[in-house]
Amino acid sequence: MASPVTDSDEPLTPAGRLFLQPEMDQIIHCVIGFKNPLDTESIKAGLRDSILLKHPRFSSLMVRDRHGVEYWRKTSIDFDRHIITIESPITTASVDDETAVNEYLADLSTGPGLSTDKPLWEIQLLKAHKCVVLRIHHCLGDGISLMSMLLACCRKVDDDNALPTIGSASNRTKSKEGKLERRCLGRFWGFLKMVWFSFVYVVEFILRCLCVCDRQTAISGGAGVELWPRKLVTARFWLRDMKVVKKAIPNATINDVLFGVISSGLSRYLDHQATNVLQEGLQITGVAMVNLREQPGVQELSNLMMRSNIGSRWGNKFGIVLLPIQYQKSGTDPLQYLKRAKVMIDRKKQSAEAHFSYRIGYFVMTRLGAKLASLLNYRIVCNTSFTISNIVGPQEEIAFRGNPISYLRATSSGLPHALTMHMVSYAGRADMQILVAKDIIPDPEFLAKCFEEALLQMKEAAEAVVKA
Repeated sequence: MASPVTDSDEPLTPAGRLFLQPEMDQIIHCVIGFKNPLDTESIKAGLRDSILLKHPRFSSLMVRDRHGVEYWRKTSIDFDRHIITIESPITTASVDDETAVNEYLADLSTGPGLSTDKPLWEIQLLKAHKCVVLRIHHCLGDGISLMSMLLACCRKVDDDNALPTIGSASNRTKSKEGKLERRCLGRFWGFLKMVWFSFVYVVEFILRCLCVCDRQTAISGGAGVELWPRKLVTARFWLRDMKVVKKAIPNATINDVLFGVISSGLSRYLDHQATNVLQEGLQITGVAMVNLREQPGVQELSNLMMRSNIGSRWGNKFGIVLLPIQYQKSGTDPLQYLKRAKVMIDRKKQSAEAHFSYRIGYFVMTRLGAKLASLLNYRIVCNTSFTISNIVGPQEEIAFRGNPISYLRATSSGLPHALTMHMVSYAGRADMQILVAKDIIPDPEFLAKCFEEALLQMKEAAEAVVKA
């Protein structure tokens, strides 16, 4: 329903508007598991005192003017409408907590959205399963913003007064050694590579928007698949294993290792699922969202929460990057997947693809309208094969209101992709939620096992390299 706009109303960002379009409507589902049973009253009291309720986005309604343009309007919060307590188990089946919660989240991913007559978030307390489910509309912010806000509400387990510290997905350092002439030559060569890679990847990005698509495989989705029933499973990794693999290749990062694992795992899965022989080197393209703004520290974010104007520090500011992998038959050296992933990701980092995709999206949204912008983004998803994201969480164990947190996981609403992967690291571990369209990928448990075994094989190969 249209509503007259007032001077105090604040327009949504173009990216925020994108996530409200029917084709790209996205709700983030974050699961927080606790070691001890939930104390409902303690959690509610903690939430009432948290910065979440002080944040302007979480205390605003989304309204539309007569032209259909969305605005944030400050409102009072009816706290009880946002907190839902579920006392009994969420399933009658005899399954463990993880399976029950994953099934519940899979149903939420294609279920009803959030009501627009209140701020676009809610928190569900699943008491029988000792976990909390945060449902937050993507227009409120991206994963980086929401993770920072969550951590600002928590404290370290071993220090009730200390805020958590966020790790880094990349610890690559830049050497300052070398002569001035060599550095100048390197910068010039780097500029030429940036121009070339940007040109190549921008052209590819435009073609993906228009007509170029992946060849059909056993993991391919397509238009309408976002409405199909889902299954959700969890793949578990140890960061120490990833670090062992990372050391085997000079200057590699955790993100390189993750994408090497995805490349190897998907090749393994397709080897077992393909009804016909796939061509060696077949390209399978993923989509990733890249954060384009400086991430504030947890303490800085806590201070920013108290302000009404937090500018570019909060919200959705990201570019889309296409991440191609190549199908390889069984028997390939495990570290070859990492080497290829590193070369590809390094080239992506040297290009302006992410910034271009953000700028072109901003231009289309502001000049040509939300419908066209949504259509172009929808086509990119339909023309690729999977979504991948990696959110860096706290390095140490944390607690909320004195109850230690045992895990952090995240997933989202269904996309036209049949395969969506969201990884969140926490206290030395990394859990990847694998959301699939179950009529296309009926055995996601096997796919998760393929990813886990891929990392272990890479670790064995890396250890052999070090010993040699």
